[in-house]
Amino acid sequence: QVQLAESGGGSVQAGGSVILSCTASGYTTTNVGMAWFRQAPGKEREGVADINKDGRKTYTAAVKGRFVISKEAGQNTVSLQMSALKPEDSATYYCAADRPRGAPAGPASWLSACLLDRPANCVWGQGTQVTVSS
Repeated sequence: QVQLAESGGGSVQAGGSVILSCTASGYTTTNVGMAWFRQAPGKEREGVADINKDGRKTYTAAVKGRFVISKEAGQNTVSLQMSALKPEDSATYYCAADRPRGAPAGPASWLSACLLDRPANCVWGQGTQVTVSS
């Protein structure tokens, strides 16, 4: 069974930086696409950044130039380095990863790509809170 464990987050002042990390377990391959989404109170969930199994990165416009997503080679660990934070970045941040089509969770061809515009293809972590104060 695939599980995602997030770490990082917390409270920071505007202009500050935070790093989120997430490790996925249960896959039989490290060729897994991963992503970060966020949801603020009263708002819909939105995609923040993704990195597909080939290493291609996509960012939502609101975070381009401020956030960097990275994935460690040979591991299913993804990080989100957030800088120049704004109060509007406050949200619960969710780690996400490619959804297995069955068991076992791999190889990569057996995974549905979790991308910002394909959240239905994602498995989810429990979320970590980021609060940015002005």
